[in-house]
Amino acid sequence: MDTIASLFSFITTPVSWVIVQFHSVYGAIFGPDTGWAWGLSIVSLVILIRICLIPLFVKQIKSTRAMQTLQPEMKKIQERYKNDKQRQSEEMMKLYKETGTNPLSSCLPILAQSPFFFALYHVLNSIATGDTIGVINQSLLQSAQKAHIVGAPLAAKFTDSSSKVEALGASLTDVRVVTAVMIVLMSASQFFTQRQLMTKNVDTTVKTPFMQQQKMLMYVFPVMFAVFGINFPVGVLVYWLTTNVWTMGQQMYVIRNNPTPGSKAQATYLERLHKHVAQHEKVGRRRDRAIVKAIVAKGRDRNEFERKFINGLSKAGLAAQPDGTVIKSESAAAAQAEDGTPTTAVGTAKRQQPKRQSKSQRQHGGAVGPKAAGENEPKTSLTKSGQADDKPATAAKQGGPKPAGGARSKAQSGQRKGPQRPKSPSKK
Repeated sequence: MDTIASLFSFITTPVSWVIVQFHSVYGAIFGPDTGWAWGLSIVSLVILIRICLIPLFVKQIKSTRAMQTLQPEMKKIQERYKNDKQRQSEEMMKLYKETGTNPLSSCLPILAQSPFFFALYHVLNSIATGDTIGVINQSLLQSAQKAHIVGAPLAAKFTDSSSKVEALGASLTDVRVVTAVMIVLMSASQFFTQRQLMTKNVDTTVKTPFMQQQKMLMYVFPVMFAVFGINFPVGVLVYWLTTNVWTMGQQMYVIRNNPTPGSKAQATYLERLHKHVAQHEKVGRRRDRAIVKAIVAKGRDRNEFERKFINGLSKAGLAAQPDGTVIKSESAAAAQAEDGTPTTAVGTAKRQQPKRQSKSQRQHGGAVGPKAAGENEPKTSLTKSGQADDKPATAAKQGGPKPAGGARSKAQSGQRKGPQRPKSPSKK
């Protein structure tokens, strides 16, 4: 590790200068010899480096998106050469070369900050051995050696001997407990960051070498941190733990607001966006409009979640436009203008179900309601003399005079009004 750190000795002077500048600020607040002053100086160094790496991170996101657009082509290559792994790999590399994409782009931020990491390691190792380095003079060296973070010296390691730790003014137990806890936190944060990427922000419908690479990194990086972490000074552990936490938060932000198409994160994002658009009938943020625009441009190539989003807008009486905005659909507006009925939450007028008829209503020819035709009105019938009988029909049921010819009335027989089915001829 010392040999590798010496290769980046050209950057130790800028790194030490930045630490000293931050130390002068925090030293005036917490005291120049405290662990807070030196620890926060290292944390501020990480934040400054990661801010400078934001353009590289944006480039990484764009490269990752370019990889995602190649997923359909990758799937075709897999299906075409599923029995020839070598030809499949050759065609994949040919596709990467033609489109100018790089499957290793996810490692760019780590590779870019590696020189700063090794330079900081070189600075802290010099503090532990009592050597001045960069702009850190003898007085700053003595101040850094006195600084303790939760009882562990800034330059102490897990593998240091008890005599070396005592020379720094601490106990071996304190150093090993603090370094062990920081190593576990560092490995756990790295594993959680990579697992979040694999479970939420990856299109699981296509199995590509890129996915296999990410899955491998999910297990390899935490193990690497655990193995090499025992040789890192406490200050370097503070540096790497801070950068892991920054990466985790940065990735959570990207997954929430710019998810990978076809991933679980996209399904969650489109559900939130649908609720917002259905409530306000517009797409507010520019980033959301860009995503809606991309979905509309896909046409029939939309995935399951994107089709569900577009159909949900249609049910809400809205239509997504090519520029990423939404407007009220013409079908919903025409239906509302035609009958004047307000639309519901899904954009369609409520349909009134017909009232279910009772048995007596069906027998009386489908009359509905108390004021149906012929109901509660006296019915007349002709007697033998040809005079009308003004007695109600209910009298017939109570033993009143029967109609002529012994024929029962339609109301008494329970037959429905209208033409009757002819009877079949009787067999002789």
